[in-house]
Amino acid sequence: MQDNFKSGFVALLGRPNVGKSTLLNQVLGQKIVIATDKAQTTRKRIKGILTNEQGQIIFVDTPGVHKPLNKFGEFLVDEAKVSLPDSDLILFLVDVSEPAGKGDNWIVQNMLHETKTQIVLVLNKSDKIKNEEKYQNNVQSYLDLFGEDKPEIISISAKTGKNKEELILKIFEKLPTGIMFYPEDVVTEESMRDVAQEIIREKILLNTKEEIPHCVAVLVEKYEEKEEIDRIFASIFCETKSQKGILIGKGGSMLKKIGTDARIELEKIVEKKVYLELNVKIEKDWRKNKNALERFGYVEN
Repeated sequence: MQDNFKSGFVALLGRPNVGKSTLLNQVLGQKIVIATDKAQTTRKRIKGILTNEQGQIIFVDTPGVHKPLNKFGEFLVDEAKVSLPDSDLILFLVDVSEPAGKGDNWIVQNMLHETKTQIVLVLNKSDKIKNEEKYQNNVQSYLDLFGEDKPEIISISAKTGKNKEELILKIFEKLPTGIMFYPEDVVTEESMRDVAQEIIREKILLNTKEEIPHCVAVLVEKYEEKEEIDRIFASIFCETKSQKGILIGKGGSMLKKIGTDARIELEKIVEKKVYLELNVKIEKDWRKNKNALERFGYVEN
């Protein structure tokens, strides 16, 4: 290992749906976290690890931060908050195609205002705005949130990868000299059980549109790993009978589509056959229920 090897933890922070998961997948060059256009797609802290000749960056992708409305919402905000003190750098990701809003101000005032950790303001979706004056005004609206102590900025597009290399270089500039925390071929510490749950949930979000926003939780009850085939048995939990009907669909059509889409993607990841069995169950008001939240893994680590 070279003497000037840089390493450290980088927290990705921002409102829901600003592109944190898309950026992480783009930087790593492969999909490790699900990314949709729905708010709260990311529910837990997920580590993505980039290792090259310069060093090792451990990205911590956090749930989109918003004012919590229930116990589940509180968990999401806590997941983001707990990542900050241990980070060497915070990437505050914003959608620069729009001016700063109440949500961005809430994050700065409640989470970034008193932090001693370095902050880089990452202006995402810069490719969506063509008017230079509007762009500059939007940038200024985000900088104004910080008062006199303004962070460095970098403009990117998480979707296209624009300025991805420049962002990686900037991160390495700010990280301390350190050790390799993970073997160089490791890109995440998520287990295949975790990955399967997230892939299934992604296919639910993509197939059910706005009908089933965030009332679902996925639990892999059993994961059998064999040389020729992986067998996965999972339950989808929703809150009402009508939601269960939508998830199953006419003649089981929706559940079949979700299962097929998830199975195809999982087969690409494990590079072998996958048998996937899905069941839909009702867990009334699970987002307000502490025991249910614990069972589904939505508890503080």
